[in-house]
Amino acid sequence: MDLRMHEELARVWDDFEEDDDVWVGVLTGAGDRAFSVGQDLKERARLTAAGDASPTTFGSRGQPGWPRLTERFRLFKPLVARVRGYALGGGFELALTCDIVVASEDAVFGLPEARHGLVPGAGGVFRLVRQLPFRTAMGHLLTGRNLDADRAHRLGLINDVVPPDELDECVNRWVEDILRCAPLSVRAIKEAALESASASLEQAFATRYVWEEKRMHSRDAQEGPRAFAEKRTPDWWGE
Repeated sequence: MDLRMHEELARVWDDFEEDDDVWVGVLTGAGDRAFSVGQDLKERARLTAAGDASPTTFGSRGQPGWPRLTERFRLFKPLVARVRGYALGGGFELALTCDIVVASEDAVFGLPEARHGLVPGAGGVFRLVRQLPFRTAMGHLLTGRNLDADRAHRLGLINDVVPPDELDECVNRWVEDILRCAPLSVRAIKEAALESASASLEQAFATRYVWEEKRMHSRDAQEGPRAFAEKRTPDWWGE
């Protein structure tokens, strides 16, 4: 991903957040070879040689495309990653940001930054140690070793592994299942899960969640029980 792509993606995420008619997002790569292999290191080397590059570190504040997906901490619409091929560096960090990850059997995940004198600055360090047992995460972070799709699935990093020709069908099933749910409920659940991750249970229960406040007083909160009582499929308005 070069700087221009980061700027383009920032506009995409802005539109995604602001469009009330879009309830779920699917992030995928172009083609079959890679989901994303992360930062364009050739561009990085060229800019550094020209004296036009600032040092990289954790986070992207002040850089093109900020806030990038990995730092949109208030994005509570659900995201599904469709991973085919390589998801390395920033590509893996994008997948770690998503709520559901579906991968083909040929997918490969990894954070090789330490091998290039860099750090996984788009959240890879922080998210991997939260999503895996500590020593398992450190084993990959400190060596840059890759994970194949089967190992990533066994470790709980991804939800499903399927043959390449079944990838789209599997992703669609996840999307359809999410869309069967009330969109405000989905956002409230995601918000509560993320906001309470580092809180005690007592703090989690005591916290007021913005999207839960919206859901509580919404038409959808009335429609769900009514549809159940009437034995019909609910009609969600997202309001």
